[in-house]
Amino acid sequence: MLQFKFPLVLCLMVSAIRARDIVVMNDDGWAVASIRAQYAALTESGHSVVLSCSEKNESGTASSSAPPTPLTEPCEYDTCPTGSPAEGFNASDCRPLDAARYGIQTLAPRFFDGYPPDFIISGPNIGDNTGMGILSSGTVGAACEAAKEGIPAGAFSGESCSQVSYTTLASSPNASASIAARVYSALTTHVVGVLLADSGAPVLPRGMALNVSYSALIDGCAAVADIRWVFSRIVQNASAVDVETCGGTVLPGETEVFDTAGCYASVSVINATSKTDVDAVAQGAVLGRLGGLRLSCLADFALRGSGA
Repeated sequence: MLQFKFPLVLCLMVSAIRARDIVVMNDDGWAVASIRAQYAALTESGHSVVLSCSEKNESGTASSSAPPTPLTEPCEYDTCPTGSPAEGFNASDCRPLDAARYGIQTLAPRFFDGYPPDFIISGPNIGDNTGMGILSSGTVGAACEAAKEGIPAGAFSGESCSQVSYTTLASSPNASASIAARVYSALTTHVVGVLLADSGAPVLPRGMALNVSYSALIDGCAAVADIRWVFSRIVQNASAVDVETCGGTVLPGETEVFDTAGCYASVSVINATSKTDVDAVAQGAVLGRLGGLRLSCLADFALRGSGA
């Protein structure tokens, strides 16, 4: 797993003004544009951030684990050499779940003065993670592992993200991949800010994680104010009794949100062990923390479960 070394120096320099301690990970590798843009967005917002990632693309590895081993080939985009040691500032051939554990158990106490992180961000993933597709996602698997270890966590995914090197952010700042990386990172930073705004109640119920998927970027979807945030469930279930919102007790499924034309983001709560939907009580606990998102309703679902 890789830890972002030189930005950690910056992280320590801004510690006097940091808002929260956050560990960031993904399943696409430590050197992709999306995760470096996420690091930048968080640090620019005053957070103290550590990256804990695999050295290469580990998409589709779900919640599997692999013992860290020295590299037998260079990191993605040649960002570290063959033979780099198993852990620390270099790399290992591990899985996102292992990177989550290492970030929580080893890196966070080291860089956050002995304390655990306040939040785990897994992503933004390259491509969406919605519906039953979350079962194979390493991004979702890492977030669920963090939640099982008692750390509030969210998996974030963007349809327009691309598997390109972080160097693209500087070399081609106006490329679609660079723009998507920056937009999705800004949206994720906003969501985390909303969740962490209230220091009172638990950020998320223990053993549960958030799953947020952003639709493809189209004209007019470039800012937080452009997004219609929809509280959803992993899989739509007309017979379920969900938390009451939008005039009913049936939440739309993530794919229903994702298939709706416009600037949408689905926001669901996951049982971190089973990776399934949670009950109305747990949904309500999370819904209560998301007021700052100014949640929207899908017209087709607004009255379902209301008896109308």
